[in-house]
Amino acid sequence: MRRVPVIAAVLVITGIPAGTALPRTAVAPVVAERQASMKAMASAAKTISGIFDGKLAYDAAAFKAAAETIRRRSGSAMVDAFPADTLGEPSAAKTEIEQSREEFAALARHLESLATALSDAANDAPDGITEAMRMKPGMAMGGGLLGKRVGGAAEADPSKMPAEHVFHLILQDCTNCHGKFREKRR
Repeated sequence: MRRVPVIAAVLVITGIPAGTALPRTAVAPVVAERQASMKAMASAAKTISGIFDGKLAYDAAAFKAAAETIRRRSGSAMVDAFPADTLGEPSAAKTEIEQSREEFAALARHLESLATALSDAANDAPDGITEAMRMKPGMAMGGGLLGKRVGGAAEADPSKMPAEHVFHLILQDCTNCHGKFREKRR
C-alpha cells in the first residue's frame, strides 16, 4: 500500500481536514543538539559566575573548561546550529534569525572572541583570580548589541580587558541575542 492513501485515511479518521499542516511536536535532532549546547553554555556561565563571586573555589582547569565550552559552542558552531528550517515552533528560536542572519552571525563571532579571551585568562592565572582579572571601580559593565558601547564607540580588544569584564560582556551578548532572536516562554 502506498503511504499517501494511508496518511489521508489517518487524517480522515482523526477529523483533520485535508491540506492541514500537522503540528511539529517532535523536536528535530539539530534543535535538541542546540538546546543541549545552550544548556551547556548556561552551566559554564554559572560556573564562571560562581568563581568570580567566590561561591565556588577557584580552579583554573574548571574556569578554562567553562570558557572553552562557551568558545567551542559559539562562532560558526552556533550559526550552523540554527538552519532556517529549524526556526520557529517548536523551537524558541525566532524566524528573525534568518532575516538578520549577518547580525546573528556577528553576535556569535563576538561571543567566540570574548570566550577565547576568557579562556586565555585562565592560562595566566593558574593559582587564583588575579587583580588583573578583576573589573576596576568605575568600569562600565555594559555595551550594546554587537559589542558597541553606549555612545557608539567600538569595544576594546577583549584580550586586553580584565577577565571579569569580558565575562560580563559574554553575559550581555547572551542577553542581547536572546532578546532579539529567542521567543520568550513561560
